[in-house]
Amino acid sequence: MRNAMAYIGILIVLIILGASYVRLAPSNPEKWHRDVQINHDSVSENSVRRMVITGKDGLSKFTDIATKTPRTSVLAGSVEEGMITFVTRSALVGYPDYTTAFQDGDMLKVYGRSRFGRKDFNVNAERVDGWIDTLQGRG
Repeated sequence: MRNAMAYIGILIVLIILGASYVRLAPSNPEKWHRDVQINHDSVSENSVRRMVITGKDGLSKFTDIATKTPRTSVLAGSVEEGMITFVTRSALVGYPDYTTAFQDGDMLKVYGRSRFGRKDFNVNAERVDGWIDTLQGRG
């Protein structure tokens, strides 16, 4: 009985340490804020790529929408630079997801992806599509 309690205690400590790492791990802008090739819309197990015609001010409007989302902040870049990367953290554990958006003429290109895990259960696609729907007056 005593050994079982010790193992449970160790397990609880490991879970707390893992969750703390996820929440407190620094986000390296050099790794996450980078130019991405987006030639078509796609969704994978832990990322989404979208292209949408917005006009020249699409990135500015997209930024206004994204920064109003709970637990979302700017990691790097700016509208003036023409590319911006946001980090959005999940409510419970604080898993970070990164979304990079850039203006390419009248086309806004968006790449959302998760940092941890192999699957994001469509969270990035739903978030990015929601931001785009709001941008286009559908949300």
